Amino acid sequence: MAIRILLVSATEVEADALKRITGLEISQDGFSLGKCHISLLVTGVGSVATSWTMAKWLSANPKPDLAINIGIAGSYREEIKIGDVVVPVSDCFADAGIEDGNSFMTLAEAGLSDPNKFPFKNGKIDADNHFVKLATIKMKPVNAITVNTASGSGKTIDRLSKKYNPDIETMEGATFFYICSGEKIPFLALRSISNRVETRNKDNWNIPFALDNLSEKLKDFLLLLD
Repeated sequence: MAIRILLVSATEVEADALKRITGLEISQDGFSLGKCHISLLVTGVGSVATSWTMAKWLSANPKPDLAINIGIAGSYREEIKIGDVVVPVSDCFADAGIEDGNSFMTLAEAGLSDPNKFPFKNGKIDADNHFVKLATIKMKPVNAITVNTASGSGKTIDRLSKKYNPDIETMEGATFFYICSGEKIPFLALRSISNRVETRNKDNWNIPFALDNLSEKLKDFLLLLD
């Protein structure tokens, strides 16, 4: 029986991680690999574009059996190196809150939201299903944060590190988690590390290497579903 997958990426460059997989079959309504029938959705960068594009797609199509978010990410950890493909098992909206002088409060800390109202647990959204467990057999589980502005200054990085102790950072992950949780769609994210989260220096980035590895690991995972 076919497994219907919605594959979500922010950009066409990241979506190419699917398209370059050897053995992938292309049809009028998507892609196939083994038992997986894949619909590809490119949303645009950031939470707003992701939420609008996903909501529009889900309102017009049957729910998939699995939604997968793929893309690149920045690493906060020396041991999580450029090119590593990781599996976020928790995510949160890290810069949604209130500044008060030099301090920052989350919406929950400011009394504006309930940190345990579905789909949140202690202010975070967990990814916990058998697809995630399958993926983490071969790939490292990590805790992610989602931001509207990619971190590139020492002050911001220090604040986020102290507040959340994250492993990686993206600009769409928590939005994907939020929508899939609300729609009761099993979900999984695969992120390949393109750079360290540091004072911005694109000379240290390696996006092509990250995407090559993402393509390889995505293929390996999809074939596990065969």
